[in-house]
Amino acid sequence: MNAPKIIAEIGYNHKGDMDIARKMIYTAATYCNVDGVKFQKRNVKELLSEDEYNAPHPEPYNSYGKTYGEHREFLELDADQHRQLMAWCNEYGVEYSTSVWDVTSAQEICALHPKLIKVPSACNLNKALLEFLCDNFDGEIHLSLGMTNKDEEERILQFFESKKRNKDLVIYACTSGYPVPFNDVCLLELTRFRKEYSERVKSIGFSGHHLGIAVDSAAVALGAEWIERHFTLDRTWKGTDHAASLEPDGLRKLARDCRAVATALSYKQKDILDIELVQRDKLKKNQIKW
Repeated sequence: MNAPKIIAEIGYNHKGDMDIARKMIYTAATYCNVDGVKFQKRNVKELLSEDEYNAPHPEPYNSYGKTYGEHREFLELDADQHRQLMAWCNEYGVEYSTSVWDVTSAQEICALHPKLIKVPSACNLNKALLEFLCDNFDGEIHLSLGMTNKDEEERILQFFESKKRNKDLVIYACTSGYPVPFNDVCLLELTRFRKEYSERVKSIGFSGHHLGIAVDSAAVALGAEWIERHFTLDRTWKGTDHAASLEPDGLRKLARDCRAVATALSYKQKDILDIELVQRDKLKKNQIKW
């Protein structure tokens, strides 16, 4: 199989600080050896009602503002800042990408011409958003299927087929929880995706919110060609995503292990491999011939 692409989901773990964002890109690229990093982009006023904007954060100790809306605004980076993020990604040799949560954000990110844009699970039924991306973005469209039933999955696939964009579509098996216990990871969804959708989409990925790194290698063994994990420099930092994120050592080991599993997923090209010949001559020389 192809070597899996490893995406470090930085999201908003930069805490609204461009210096931290740059350090995270550099670390993910040079130490963790990932293929890409991913941020998120929201138009807060477009997504939240006035009441939602002015409500308190549900976890006040994680809030960067007096209200939930102020918290979201504090963490948000504008289009010019995302342009700088992309420049740093290019400098450090790692792919830039972003999840877009609304049409306005999609317009802003499309203007940067990245190779891929992500649609998060929360937005995969936003027809206006999907339509805008299909009509205005030429790159790959990655889409997570957390919180999505099978009828909705099929509706999404048929929509992309109607737009003749399904072969630019990468779908991700995902359970939307933070963190997700192992019994809810449901890795065999990847087997179902391969059976039902592999001929209809470009490829299949896995977006994990679990703890540790064992599950991701198993996802590769089940056919995931993209692995996406939340990434932070310090899991104790203030914010809701840090606790379910990997620190640099964990992400580096995940990338190493996933690629090792992909390399090992093959049949023997001949009955006795070259590496076995010396051992065969040494260890089997006195055995009875059948």
